[in-house]
Formats: sequence, structure tokens, C-alpha cells
Amino acid sequence: MLSPERLALPDYEYLAQRHVLTYMEDAVCQLLENREDISQYGISRFFTDYFNSVCQGTHILFREFSFIQATPHNRASFLRAFWRCFRTVGKNGDLLTMREYHCLLQLLCPDFPLELTQKAARIVLMDDAMDCLMSFSDFLFAFQIQFYYSEFLESVAAIYQDLLSGKNPNTVIVPTSSSGQHRQRPALGDAGMLDGVEASLFYQRLENLCDRHKYSCPPPALVKEILSNVQRLTFYGFLVALSKHHGINQALGALPDKGDLMHDPAMDEELERLLVQVPGLVNSITATSEASCLPSRTPPRVGSPWKPLHRSRKLDAESDGSTEETDESET
Repeated sequence: MLSPERLALPDYEYLAQRHVLTYMEDAVCQLLENREDISQYGISRFFTDYFNSVCQGTHILFREFSFIQATPHNRASFLRAFWRCFRTVGKNGDLLTMREYHCLLQLLCPDFPLELTQKAARIVLMDDAMDCLMSFSDFLFAFQIQFYYSEFLESVAAIYQDLLSGKNPNTVIVPTSSSGQHRQRPALGDAGMLDGVEASLFYQRLENLCDRHKYSCPPPALVKEILSNVQRLTFYGFLVALSKHHGINQALGALPDKGDLMHDPAMDEELERLLVQVPGLVNSITATSEASCLPSRTPPRVGSPWKPLHRSRKLDAESDGSTEETDESET
């Protein structure tokens, strides 16, 4: 049964909205690049597997940045993959720096730009140094806003800067497309950071912007709700409010609520299924858990493998001498 959205749109508009042409072009490119391997099991199976992976959101794994940001679905899939792969960081309560989070992002997308990670970290850290530690949940929700609404936020930054400097509000701002190039965010002066701009005027400008960003901005009603609760706000105050807004997270649909962030029953079930398939691994884990219930004993001292060589030799010589003295005393 077709969805009401599908019935209300002409075919070409629906295909454009879903970026079907983008995926067809990518599938054909991959088909041509791997035609020797694909010929073994057939082209029809290749297209079936490809579009199944698109539906499941696994098609963005280890792809280039230009592809993972090409469509809203790709961006949401990347956010979901990052959460599912590294949620144990939050589960363990680990705090990481911006550079460390960037390394995690590069494990999924090797050419992920550092600038985007820095901008996401700035939402969390505000005026703190960029090498400060951040929790997984704080970084993840800030990263979600910065990554998914990247072009929108570039235009918002320009509007904010214009309001601070008193420029003409009728200036049209045309955002860049998904070219992979991200402009430096306008530097905000100390006065702007402290006092901000009038919220009602800011919303008037953003309302027009949201009309032009039909598929890449937060729901205008939720933006209005955020701005109606304050008289003035700063640019980063606005970004923090976006990242913490429950409704915006739900509208985007990539991540669970913050209270459920560390729970992923489907992934846990999949991991358990995979563990069962690894011979001896389950028994090893079981034995480890049983051993943890036994009374603790002093563990044997083990030499560090990173010990300097000359130091190791010195210890060996001392050990030999000690043994000889023991043998002599015994005789």
C-alpha cells in the first residue's frame, strides 16, 4: 500500500525527494568498478543487495565523506551507525577529547573533515578549550545537529552575524550544496557572545530561511518554540538548545531519546548471535565470569613487554647471580 505522501506527489517529485537518482548512479558506479566479482552472482542480485543495504542504513559504512553527506537518509544512517558502533563509550562512562571522537568518526569514514568535528565540539565546550573531555551523549547530540543541518547552520551563522553588525535583513543567503567544502564559521565578537541578538527578530529571519531549506532544517514550529522562550540568545546558545530539544531529535529520527541512548536490544541480540558462532569464545567468556566470582588471589607479576632491552638484560644478570648464590647456600 502506498503512503499518503507518495500518493500526493507526482512520480518525478517523489523520486527527487527520495534521491533515488543518487543511489542509482552510485549503484552503477560500484557495479562497473566491481564487475568481475559481481559477474559471479549476477547483476540482479547486486542491485537487490545494494538497495537492501540502503534501506538498512549500512550502505554508508567506510564510504567517502561526499557520499555520506549526499542525502538526508545517508546522514541519518551515518549518525545511527556511529551511535550503534560506539555507544559502549557512553555505556562505560568514558570521556573523550574532540580529537578522539574524530578518530572514531574516521573509522567509519576515513576522510571525515576535522572542521565538522571541531564545530560539533564547540557546541558542547562553548568557551572551554578544545582539548577538554566530553561525554558520549553530549558530543553525539551536538554532532547530530551540526552534521545533519550543516548547510542550514552555515546560513544561520551568517544571519546571526548580520544581526550583530546591523546589516540589511533583506539580504538573501544562498547556502552551499553538499560539496564537501565547509566555510569557516563567522567569528563572533565578545559582545555578541555575551549579549546575543533579539530572539523575535532572529526568528523572523530564520522563518524565511526554513522556507528555502524545506528538507534540511529543523521543523519551524520547534525553532519558534525554542526562540519564544527567551528574549535574547547567542548563536551557540541557539545550537545548544537545538541539540538538547527532544522534539527535534524525534523529528530527525536517527537517534533514540537520551534516556535510551545506551540501550540497543537489536544490536545486543545480533552481537550475542555472532558470539555464539565463534568457537570457544562463549566458553571463554563464561569461564571468565565464573572466575570473577572466586576469591581474589594475588596475580603473578608479569614483566612488561615494553621494558628497555638493556634493563631487561641487567635484570637477567641479577637473576642469574641470585640463583647461583642460592645454589651455593643449599650445598
